[in-house]
Amino acid sequence: MAHVPSSSAPSQDGIDEPPPPGEGGAPGEPPGGDGPRGRSTLRRRTIEWVSIVAVAVLVAFLMRIFVVQTFFIPSISMTPTLQVGDRILVDKLAYHLHGVGRGDIIVFNAPPAVATDCATTDKVLVKRVVGLPGETISDSGGTVYIDGRALDQSWLPKHDANTYTPSFAPRHIPANDYFVMGDDRTVSCDSRTWGYVKRSEIIGKVDMRIWPLSRIGFFF
Repeated sequence: MAHVPSSSAPSQDGIDEPPPPGEGGAPGEPPGGDGPRGRSTLRRRTIEWVSIVAVAVLVAFLMRIFVVQTFFIPSISMTPTLQVGDRILVDKLAYHLHGVGRGDIIVFNAPPAVATDCATTDKVLVKRVVGLPGETISDSGGTVYIDGRALDQSWLPKHDANTYTPSFAPRHIPANDYFVMGDDRTVSCDSRTWGYVKRSEIIGKVDMRIWPLSRIGFFF
């Protein structure tokens, strides 16, 4: 934090020296007292600190809107990757600059159909991108296919029954839309149920789990 300059030159040990007698202020006024000079200094320093706090609040506000934001995980749909109570850091700026890719975990505004199809009031959801705009996605016997080719889902743990994907018929993903699923395929209410996520509804990409401390980690 920047040092706020005093009304006189600082001594070598960092303690402000009083001004010479008779310099500044009214005759007989003690240096730094309650006279006009003392009140002026207090007022100036108060304005400086209020300005510093205001700038800090503004920077934090702008970062939350345009750069990063934290979210809390309330459900088990992304287990074992994300667990209930985890706190994640979402990168908004990188998403708007570079977009998202297959395998990325994203946070997005819930499509209208979520309220009825998933019986939830959640307005913001977190899922993993599996299908990209223009692709055809399907599943047969627990294997996900993209344009007829088996998809390598190396982000899922092996031999975990909860990541098994029940079969569904081919679906063509519209331009500017994404097909998302939770990592716990047995409980996740996702694109298989309510459809696609529009590019414009994506808030950002999950870059990091910041809580609990014992499980801090990055997602790339």
